[in-house]
Amino acid sequence: MQEPTHAGRHADALLRDCGMCAGPPSGSGLHPDLAWARSGAMSLTGRADGPPLLAPAPLASAAQGAIEALARLAAPGGDGLARLDGAALLGERAALLGLARRGTVAPGGSCRLLRAQDGWLALNLARADDVALLPAWLEAEPGAEDPWEFSAAQVKRASATALVERARELGLPAALVRSPLLDPPPWQRWTVCGTRVERADDARPLVVDLSSLWAGPLAASLLALAGARVIKVESLERPDGARGGSPEFFSLLNGGKQNVALDFRSEQGIAQLRALLARADLVIESSRPRALVQLGVSAERVVAETPGLSWVGISGYGRREPGAHWVAFGDDAGIAAGLAGGGPDAPLFCSDAVADPLAGLHAALAALASFRRGGGELVDVSLHDVASHLLGLGRARDARVRERDGAWWVETPDGREPVVEPRARSVAQTARPLGADSESVLAELAGRC
Repeated sequence: MQEPTHAGRHADALLRDCGMCAGPPSGSGLHPDLAWARSGAMSLTGRADGPPLLAPAPLASAAQGAIEALARLAAPGGDGLARLDGAALLGERAALLGLARRGTVAPGGSCRLLRAQDGWLALNLARADDVALLPAWLEAEPGAEDPWEFSAAQVKRASATALVERARELGLPAALVRSPLLDPPPWQRWTVCGTRVERADDARPLVVDLSSLWAGPLAASLLALAGARVIKVESLERPDGARGGSPEFFSLLNGGKQNVALDFRSEQGIAQLRALLARADLVIESSRPRALVQLGVSAERVVAETPGLSWVGISGYGRREPGAHWVAFGDDAGIAAGLAGGGPDAPLFCSDAVADPLAGLHAALAALASFRRGGGELVDVSLHDVASHLLGLGRARDARVRERDGAWWVETPDGREPVVEPRARSVAQTARPLGADSESVLAELAGRC
């Protein structure tokens, strides 16, 4: 069995990666494939008419390991993580939306695997703008057919590599189906570009959450469970798109946060944003770097000017070129990393946009570790690199999936577990309405801006 495989060992490895004291390995724990069966994510992997598939990496153990590492860094009293099932977070959205495995169609439905002349690619039409880009991308005008039928017919006559390159130039989320990298990247990159400060062991960060959708809000919500005060900042003009989805899922990710809404089209709104950033210990954001630059906000400059502040950027492919400007979501970013059930020749989606929750879990740890180091850092966490790094851990090859009495089971030399359906936590706190706390928070932290 390869190292690290189990949750405790992964927690130790993550803490060492963060420059924190990890101590000796924490024991073996549950076999990774049994943890996968128990997570709920396995039931989302594979064809609808076939068996659920084992993951190509110890994803469930990694998720639980990230929670264990985060709990070790939490301040006394920040014990909201103690009973949290990190592995179950991977299937939480699917549980609330009633999603199931669909093979070459992602459980959420917006991303599909399409065969091209020279291989497979993943195409994500998550936004109306993505559908509108299809004629420019495929250099053809659609007829009356469904966008997916149009895309599939055009893609099969073209080069997958060329299509993905053009998609990225247009801002369309697409990725080549590929094998895992032999030399995977680190799951985080952090650079000291500001001033570190000394903090007490029980210090709790003030977090400004600029993120949206899944990975970033999840990271900020985990920091709240670890004892942080979290202020979610949204644009009045373009609030978090997840508000239009499942209210329960939105509350799971954003309940317990104060909410501030700003007008980023006005000088006052930008001034208020700058004032909040100047008071923060941690910033969580999930936009491409140029999005904030257009507002006149540079992460590097904010960190350099604010002692003790760490800025955690979560993106599809990281802050470095050429991937800094590529658009990505959890399904296609995972495929780009090699996270496909069935392998590159007969690819199937692995769970529901699994790179999103995995990145969110690891970003929360990266953020809190940076805070404990004294801050002054720019931390880069990408969906692609987290998934690719976890694939580099390998997995045991001693598990079998069997059907017994109408149910699927995973069997290993360590025991067996039934493949369970995804599940979600109960909503403890409903997310605050847009701008519900703007007046009080701005009066406290932004002065007269």
